[in-house]
Amino acid sequence: MSVTVRVPAKVNVQLAVGAARPDGFHDLANVFLAVGLYDEVTVTPAAGLRITCEGPGADQVPLDRTNLAARAVELLAARHGRAPDVHVHIAKDIPVAGGMAGGSADGAGALVAADALWGTNTPRGELLDICAELGSDVPFSLVGGAALGTGRGEKLEPLEVGGTFHWVFAVADGGLSTPAVYREFDRLTPAAPAPEASPALLDALRTGDPDALAAAVSNDLQPAALSLFPALHDTLAAGTAAGALAALVSGSGPTTAFLARDAASAGRIADALRASGTCRTARVAPSPAPGARVL
Repeated sequence: MSVTVRVPAKVNVQLAVGAARPDGFHDLANVFLAVGLYDEVTVTPAAGLRITCEGPGADQVPLDRTNLAARAVELLAARHGRAPDVHVHIAKDIPVAGGMAGGSADGAGALVAADALWGTNTPRGELLDICAELGSDVPFSLVGGAALGTGRGEKLEPLEVGGTFHWVFAVADGGLSTPAVYREFDRLTPAAPAPEASPALLDALRTGDPDALAAAVSNDLQPAALSLFPALHDTLAAGTAAGALAALVSGSGPTTAFLARDAASAGRIADALRASGTCRTARVAPSPAPGARVL
């Protein structure tokens, strides 16, 4: 018997970052949208805990206990007093080290899959607690849709979305370390103000208005990502020239996100980005998308 869970990538349509806290984290106002790019995580009984991975960027995915999927299984097993004896196989389609929460998605997917495989029926609140212990983005990977994340991003408030938004994601050659991007943010922004969600952005999501959303998107980590990965300037310019309503670095990067007016426009922008020579590839995806789901 095995259980497979499909879990989405995310884009941050607003990422407001406060100054570093004494614990090293940053307070955030983080508006998440789950998008239709997915990893699939399959959990099967085994003699011990084992992680395997296939798909684009699989060679960059750790297969030891630093992988969030492995940690998720261990935390769930410990909570229920059992051994974490499963084989976790990750089929990657979310860009690796791309600022789209692929590792967080795998952690949430493994957690849901193991809970279903073992029949432990862990209450959703406990699953979210485990997710928060794993990392700031993992709770959103579990719930999907749209949400405002506060604290370090793990405290979620669901948001209403009034329509479908169409995105293009340009996958960069190379990755960026999230801790390195935050360190560069601290260097560039020594006195960051307290983060607050944008009322205009929340209203644009609620009404499903792509023009209003384009005018309101923001990412406080973008200057830091561009400082560490200057070639992203060219990618952003190429997507804008191709007709994107908005262009921004996705999370800590280096994937860049482009908001399109409709599905046809997204296809044209993706084609232009692939032809531009400024990225490895470009992917089209709608939002919002559901969170972790058993297939």
